[in-house]
Amino acid sequence: MKKISLRLRLVVGFILIVLLCGGTAALLSWLQTRENINELFDTQQLLFARRLATLDPHNLTPHSLSEKKSKKLLRHNRGNVDDDVLAFAIFTRDGKRVADDGDHGREIGFEPDKQGFSNSRLINDDDRWRIVWLDSADYQYRIAVGQKEKYREEMTADMVSASLYPWLYALPLMVILLFWLLTHELSPLRRLTYELEKRSPDATHQLKPARIPKEVFPLVQALNGLFSRTSRMISRERGFISDAAHELRSPLAALRVQAEVAQLSGEDASTRTRALNNLTGGIGRASRLVDQLLALSRLDNTGDLETAPTEIQTLLRQAIVEQYPTATQAGIQLSLEASSQPVIIQGDSLLLSLLMRNLLDNAIRYGGAGGEVQLLLSTNQLKIIDNGPGIDEALITRIEERFFRPPGQKQQGSGLGLSIVRQIAQLHNMKMALANRPEGGLCVTLSWT
Repeated sequence: MKKISLRLRLVVGFILIVLLCGGTAALLSWLQTRENINELFDTQQLLFARRLATLDPHNLTPHSLSEKKSKKLLRHNRGNVDDDVLAFAIFTRDGKRVADDGDHGREIGFEPDKQGFSNSRLINDDDRWRIVWLDSADYQYRIAVGQKEKYREEMTADMVSASLYPWLYALPLMVILLFWLLTHELSPLRRLTYELEKRSPDATHQLKPARIPKEVFPLVQALNGLFSRTSRMISRERGFISDAAHELRSPLAALRVQAEVAQLSGEDASTRTRALNNLTGGIGRASRLVDQLLALSRLDNTGDLETAPTEIQTLLRQAIVEQYPTATQAGIQLSLEASSQPVIIQGDSLLLSLLMRNLLDNAIRYGGAGGEVQLLLSTNQLKIIDNGPGIDEALITRIEERFFRPPGQKQQGSGLGLSIVRQIAQLHNMKMALANRPEGGLCVTLSWT
């Protein structure tokens, strides 16, 4: 089903609102105008009746009214006299007609008991008339002044229509102007749509359309925010792919060399065994590198953390259990000193486990064979201390960079461990500090509030 455009919906809505409001206003105007006209003509009838009450009815004749002359006079001065404007008759107290206007006044029937205004019909006339009855000052005569109600209704309709016709004539022009105005004001949205349609998927520039309406500006800001986040995500993905390609090239080449050595060893069992051992070790290092890269990619794409109360002692014990075989093989002793009270922080347990595992693995790997790794936990601080050679003071500020490894390093690694630790710490509002110990070794301190 084809959708109706916003412009057409607004124009149709405008027309409906105008018709609804105009109809309501016309009805109220008609009611108010009818009330005003009735009040005006009732006053006119009463004044006319009072005027007649002061005259001698025997001196009133149809010819004395000069009806034709008065009509001509009004017609040339923007006026008109209708036969239904007013009619009158004068009766004696016993009902004898002594005077009338010579027209509809002859058809007014005598009613001895009525006083004031009443609605009734004339003799041989089905139209309704509004008649006012008044006694003369000496109570010898009864005066009736009437007016046809249809005349009042026609007058009301003429006055209301005279005020509504200009608006009805102006409505088409209003619709045309509204259509033009909407077309003009919605043109920035069309330009915005065109810019979005021609935009390439990997475009990173911000939308800057001209004359954006205030109501649409938050949408443009939201789109620009989305483009910025998408740009950062694409940049991270490209960086990850570049880093992965760069770091995996050497391990995969080494694996291929060891596989070829094993194939060419022939009957030389020792060479084949050494090549297979090297191949196994290389696969382990490549697997670790892949795990580190995937962990780093996950951290780069982490938004708001889903945190929960996490007990640090439990995570440390799990990390010690996981790294115990490696520490035993290297002859390194692991020790944990923790507060008797549980240390609980808000965080992601999986990421915190990865943080502690990396720190402990680095301490075991670079701490030196036959040494000791101490884990000291207090209420708002964790220290991991080894007694290895430490880090050159000139390089300690760069050790957290991705893929950076100090020159002359003999231990296998990817240079991602501390970078991952730093990102996890930042996500949990932790501060990480690295310092060489005076007695030898490295101390990594994590603190939180």
